[in-house]
Amino acid sequence: MNVNLAAIPGFLATHARVLDRRRYDLLMGDGDAHGVLAALEAYRNPDGGYGWGLEPDLRSPESQPGAALHAFEVFEDVAPETSPRAAELCGHLDAISLPDGGLPFGVPVTVSHGTAPWWASADGTTSSLQITAVSAAAAHRVAAHDPAVAAHPWLEKATHYCLDAIQALEGRPHAYVLSFAVLFLDAVYDTQPRAADLLKRLGAYIPEDGRVPVEGGTANEALRPLDFAPHPGRPVRDLFQPEVIAADLMRLADGQQDDGGWTVDYARISPAGSLDWRGAITVHAVQILRANGVI
Repeated sequence: MNVNLAAIPGFLATHARVLDRRRYDLLMGDGDAHGVLAALEAYRNPDGGYGWGLEPDLRSPESQPGAALHAFEVFEDVAPETSPRAAELCGHLDAISLPDGGLPFGVPVTVSHGTAPWWASADGTTSSLQITAVSAAAAHRVAAHDPAVAAHPWLEKATHYCLDAIQALEGRPHAYVLSFAVLFLDAVYDTQPRAADLLKRLGAYIPEDGRVPVEGGTANEALRPLDFAPHPGRPVRDLFQPEVIAADLMRLADGQQDDGGWTVDYARISPAGSLDWRGAITVHAVQILRANGVI
């Protein structure tokens, strides 16, 4: 596997937002948590949530559930450092959660330009397993080093909602719901007794090669084994044969473009969002390859 690490800083300087440049520097040992958290602050609103395009396909400024994942990813990146902003984000999510403990897919946007139609038309009255599961999964990973997040009542409510919603699934859900539910169950595997059986049940919906086409996506859009099981040593890895993971690591490494960065196979919504995604996905690719000992 040949990954050109020397080309990545130049790609990020040319294409990426400051946040992802800071995240990459921290990942490679050249940056610090303070710089990463300072860059994240630009996307924060007074209510404790995040907007302003932190979710690249949702350019509107107000705080959105869809941005919470990306904020939690940053709080995970800076471990073992913690930030009070992580617990404040939990407080915001608690305030916008619905009575069953789930998060809505989105709240009404104030600026629809540059925003994907699925965000602009989001139903704010019904809980979304997709958004709640991926946000709670990321929050549980942060909670592993941040006691304030671990003890926050929102996380407990969201966890119970997700477990109940996953248990109630009948048939294979949409690809992203499946992926995010699997990631959630892996994150709570050691603390929630129901997680093991539910993970086994959802694993039956994933083909042996780990490729799950995305319904309603682009012609080539699909989720891959590393989207379900990015890190070694986790229970979710047992859903895949070692050779399947090895092949997907090869695919990911080979995905580096001539300009030094990675790209995405889903729809491009805006020029700014396209650049933001490339920077974010490049950092994500390097994180996975490093975690798996490829680079």
